[in-house]
Amino acid sequence: MNKQETNRVDPLHKQPEAGHMAELISPIDPPEAYAPPAQDRIDPKLMHPFLRQFTEEHQVFLENIKDFEDAILTVQKSGFSKELNQRLQHFFHFFESDFMEHSRREEFALFPKLNERLIESGEHGRAEVVTTAVDLMVDEHVQALQIAAVVVNFLGLVFRLPDENSKLIVLDAALEKGKSLVEILRLHIFREDNIVFSFAHRLLTTDEFEKIETSLKMKTRLFSRMYRISL
Repeated sequence: MNKQETNRVDPLHKQPEAGHMAELISPIDPPEAYAPPAQDRIDPKLMHPFLRQFTEEHQVFLENIKDFEDAILTVQKSGFSKELNQRLQHFFHFFESDFMEHSRREEFALFPKLNERLIESGEHGRAEVVTTAVDLMVDEHVQALQIAAVVVNFLGLVFRLPDENSKLIVLDAALEKGKSLVEILRLHIFREDNIVFSFAHRLLTTDEFEKIETSLKMKTRLFSRMYRISL
């Protein structure tokens, strides 16, 4: 399609005139969250073992997230029960013990050095305050923790409220927040596996990974005292 024809069918000129990425992206028609532009994913099998461990843990996380989602959908279809509540609570025990420990290892061991390399290589935002993919990952860790705490507290209220209508309102709010948590965690894992870890593979050296692993061992005790949620 030539430029004249494009202007006829696209009066808002959302299709740029030049540039490979410009041809693919526009503010009116952004890329899908699970199909980022210029994606150059590294096969986990080729990654340093330190990164590969994170990707392997992600597979376990996705299984638990799927079980959590199934429990939410069952509650919405069949109603709430103590058995289903136990299934939901099981996920939050997993979330606190496994997911948060995993996130802490990323934040304290991998992310600081990766953030330096991203800035040095120009892989960062152009705003006055420089941000990288690492900032987004940390923000999503915090967001997931906050939503998980809300869902846990709401579920804890359901069996304590005397009014049935109030119970249903609180339960519905908890389930909707739970579904939001599912989507946030899935997208977060996708971004790490397909973008962030690929950056780390390309930008960090083997020696740097070894130093990161050594530093992580020294900080293990600190990790166990942070980022707790009340279950």
